[in-house]
Amino acid sequence: MLLAGDIGGTKTNLGIYSIEKGPREPLIEATLPSSEYPSLEALVSAFLGQVTVNIDCASFGVAGPVVKGKAKITNLPWVVDETQLEEMLKLRSVHLFNDLEAIAHGVPLLESRDLHT
Repeated sequence: MLLAGDIGGTKTNLGIYSIEKGPREPLIEATLPSSEYPSLEALVSAFLGQVTVNIDCASFGVAGPVVKGKAKITNLPWVVDETQLEEMLKLRSVHLFNDLEAIAHGVPLLESRDLHT
């Protein structure tokens, strides 16, 4: 199972995805107010504490530049580190992307019905 998230200064959108259902159908989704948590680890731990699935890895789009697996989140006092997230959340792997880069990775998965002009 994959945990994916869009981490912003105001809110964090999280979703859990399975290989079987693919990236278009999350099994579980939630939106949490980012500023109510002291860290991304705390926010994700709170979310995972309310679900009954086991997560293997995670990928997060974050508001701010990602350099060598670390990011200072825009409009939050959070510094996020891939290695620390892996260890604290006990995940096989964690990847951070700039939020715009994360969106770009999703473009090839769009279908014609997703495009609006």
